[in-house]
Amino acid sequence: MQPGYHLKPGDHLAVNGRIVKWEKYAEQPTRVLVYHKPVGELVTRRDPEGRPVIFTQLPRLAVGRWIAVGRLDINTSGLLLVTNNGELANRLMHPSREVEREYAVRILGEVGDDMMERLKNGVELEDGPAHFEEVSFYAGEGANKWFYATVKQGRNRLVRRLWESQGVKVSRLIRVRYGDIVLPERVRAHSFYELEAKELQELLAFVGLA
Repeated sequence: MQPGYHLKPGDHLAVNGRIVKWEKYAEQPTRVLVYHKPVGELVTRRDPEGRPVIFTQLPRLAVGRWIAVGRLDINTSGLLLVTNNGELANRLMHPSREVEREYAVRILGEVGDDMMERLKNGVELEDGPAHFEEVSFYAGEGANKWFYATVKQGRNRLVRRLWESQGVKVSRLIRVRYGDIVLPERVRAHSFYELEAKELQELLAFVGLA
């Protein structure tokens, strides 16, 4: 083999007389899925208790593996990005990117303007200060109301803990947006859609990979 030769599909590579499956080391086209995670599924590859996991719902890859962009806890549903590009996943999750995550939240308890203002200004949690970038009333009445809340960090259970710091309870939590990617209504729980070329290129450009 000449130096600089590029292997092509169908080529066979032998090292010291042994066939090497070189395809798994070749760069694969980036793919991104927008998955609608339901309550009750875990964002892990396997669970010792046998609970359902998201990766069994995804198409099988011939080469490489799917990587979840962050996590949603078992009681949180909604948008979860999944990709086969580890660098893309890392950049989307890295705190320096300050990627917005928006949630629809159903709250049990009274929420006043003063509470929302405190949550935007910042409160002290056990792992440091935190705040909502935006928080606004959406729908409902009495002590059962829906709000939209946006954060730029992926800290564990951050949205729930922010609300709980004010003495109210989160009864439903649904992620509806990650960065500029919004969960479409047509994508039902347990299902997904794959980003098309234009959307994918915009996402790669956003994190400096295009």
